Amino acid sequence: MCVNAHVLSHLNMASLFLPALGRMAVCGGTHGNELSGVFLVQEMERQRKEKGDGVWPIPVTTVLSNPRAVEECRRYIDTDMNRCFSTATLSSPITDSSPYEVRHAQELNNLLGLKGSADAIDMICDLHNTTSNMGLTLIHYATSDWATMHICKYLQTKITKVPVRVLVMDVPISDAYSLESVSKHGFSIEVGPQPHGVVRADIYLIMKEAVDLTIDWIHKFNSGTVFEGGDMEAFKFIKSIDYPRDPETRHLTAAVHPQLQDRDFCLLKRGDPLFLSFSGETVKYEEGSLHPFFINECAYYEKGIAFHLAKKLTLTIPTVQVKKD
Repeated sequence: MCVNAHVLSHLNMASLFLPALGRMAVCGGTHGNELSGVFLVQEMERQRKEKGDGVWPIPVTTVLSNPRAVEECRRYIDTDMNRCFSTATLSSPITDSSPYEVRHAQELNNLLGLKGSADAIDMICDLHNTTSNMGLTLIHYATSDWATMHICKYLQTKITKVPVRVLVMDVPISDAYSLESVSKHGFSIEVGPQPHGVVRADIYLIMKEAVDLTIDWIHKFNSGTVFEGGDMEAFKFIKSIDYPRDPETRHLTAAVHPQLQDRDFCLLKRGDPLFLSFSGETVKYEEGSLHPFFINECAYYEKGIAFHLAKKLTLTIPTVQVKKD
């Protein structure tokens, strides 16, 4: 994901003109036990019912993404819905044995997409919670999506209660498997720490502020505001690390080390403690310096992930403004 600084420096000399973002969707409950997004979507739907569509300055569609999982307060019913939005999965034939989430992902694609088409909704903001100490983390797929990058930069500037980090996955959109990849632009919001099946007011308010500011940016952009380019900090996903396990039973033999726990996005250096075995031995990090995140995320035990590792980047983004018809 090499960014051509010379090209971007040239782009910053004049505005890039981008199409208006006419339609936005705010989605919650993609994981049914991540409750900040569930309650925020329900509150937005209550506000619309009370005040009408004019409650927001732009058209906003609200979606409770996985209603059956929300009803049962479970992450998913059959399979993780946030792994069901790759082009291959969205185009797979539906049979009697198809998982509920695969079926519903195709329904959401019909509602908000079709993915990769000119008719896809302009922006999806998908709302998630994590048990990890990640503050507010914005996750998306392409550093060259200037509208999304500017929204992330705007949130970094405006939100001061918690750290705001931008994480780029840098994979082709066809391979991107999460809900926001259905839209032309989009990102997921991760806010934590919050236990699954629990709602914390402080975490809910951080998520609400991020959604409100996203709507605010889109309204200002569509109205002609010029957003200046410049440098911004981001992280690029590198790889995942599993827990130490017994080679035969695959049971865990260690937990995340106390010196690493809750230190998401810290700089992890060679020799730093990673895990503490249940017999009391420390497992140390033996690779190049990177930044861990999703440390000890509850939902990742089943995926064989103790944490992800990322590289810190400085990205240069161009000045942008709306293209007039």
